[in-house]
Amino acid sequence: MNISFCCTNTPPEPWLVGLRAALPGAQVLVWQPGDAPADVAVVWMPPQAFWDAQPRLRAIFNIGAGVDALMAQRLPRGARIVRLDDAGMAVQMAEYVCHAVIAYFREWAAIDHDIRAGIWRAREPEARADWPVGVMGLGVLGERVARALQTFEFPVNGWSLSPKAIEGVRGFVGAEALPDFLAQTRVLVNLLPLTPATENILNRDTLSRLRPGAFVINVARGRHLVDEDLLALLASGHVAGATLDVCRTEPLPSDHPFWRHPQIRLTPHTSARTLVVDTIAQITRKIAAVERGEAVVGEVNAQRGY
Repeated sequence: MNISFCCTNTPPEPWLVGLRAALPGAQVLVWQPGDAPADVAVVWMPPQAFWDAQPRLRAIFNIGAGVDALMAQRLPRGARIVRLDDAGMAVQMAEYVCHAVIAYFREWAAIDHDIRAGIWRAREPEARADWPVGVMGLGVLGERVARALQTFEFPVNGWSLSPKAIEGVRGFVGAEALPDFLAQTRVLVNLLPLTPATENILNRDTLSRLRPGAFVINVARGRHLVDEDLLALLASGHVAGATLDVCRTEPLPSDHPFWRHPQIRLTPHTSARTLVVDTIAQITRKIAAVERGEAVVGEVNAQRGY
């Protein structure tokens, strides 16, 4: 088996060592123009030239959970596309989101402001029942986040395009249920896949349906959010704050208003990073399943886009 590794902005050495150790019978190489076609590809944001040189690929393994960049390219026909379904990312995402939700609930920013101003003032705790959290997207990462939030006894609602049954989470399904879901949400967490149907879904109309003084946490893709609409709703007071781990352009341009906005907390796309050892273990298991002709968890439906 020939495996071609083509991952933009990713040091190849740890991947080559791990893949070769886990698959001793395979030839694993970093792709170079002119190389012979491969049987399997391990990729992250490869150039179109890579795909054009791969007429016989049986399977494509993306070293991330999001496949929107792949779906925008011309891929070899017949190749199975497989994304990561966890590989250590779910727990990272859960801790990131829980940290952000708790920071808002416990008013850490206001307390920090008081302390820096020399003010010793305790704040009265609010009732968790008044802080329903809505999770948009209930895949592997979204489900883990929803379950983690229940640990802190927040009411948790979930919205998805297809029915999901998660104990303790009130489910809302489909476009017709979105307004009701938003109306019952004080903290909105976006974990949707990016598709033509979900691009710009966090806009003036949807965010205006949240409870007044709502908070927005976007850990999916920057193109889910209409930046200008968020800024307008922050100025009006309808949205009280936002935690953004993703932006439309990354790195964020130096003149973008998000950098200096007092109600926006930015992080540089670090909510859930790919862990090399965990990812290699998952990919090698899935390669073996593909070779046996079996179903693979995380296989992408090209028509659906995720």
